[in-house]
Amino acid sequence: MTIKPTGQLHGNNLIISRMFYASIDEVWMSLTKSAYTKQWFGGWKGQPGPGKTIQVQLAHEKGQPWVDVLIKECEAPRRLVVVMNDDQGFWHIELSLTELNEQTELRLVQPLSDLKLAGYVGPGWQYYLDMLVASREGKPLPLFEDYYPALKPHYLRE
Repeated sequence: MTIKPTGQLHGNNLIISRMFYASIDEVWMSLTKSAYTKQWFGGWKGQPGPGKTIQVQLAHEKGQPWVDVLIKECEAPRRLVVVMNDDQGFWHIELSLTELNEQTELRLVQPLSDLKLAGYVGPGWQYYLDMLVASREGKPLPLFEDYYPALKPHYLRE
């Protein structure tokens, strides 16, 4: 299967967007409720809120590890900023939602400390956002092997 790249680099920021035919509240739930995040990223436990840390189980990573995720900002249902550290490094992730005429745009931004990381991080986030789309639409989940290393050159070239 050939996957087309959808993300871009702007300076050191990796940016990937998706459009949903759903309300902003429905998409927000897909990003923040454990029963929904479990379907495309991983379930979580703990008491959420700005300045608090939750534990997320990375369901689609080797060994399904649990990682601490600090919620830096949460402005429901429009903005969520989280920070996590795992075996792959430091992740600062900004998610923003905008509702436009019965559709909601999700925009993911991750600042990269080293642009060489884009070759792995870009395909990874594109995969996870496509997992979100598939889980919301009740479709089969994509395979990471279709994204990496096939999309690596696109993200390194940006």
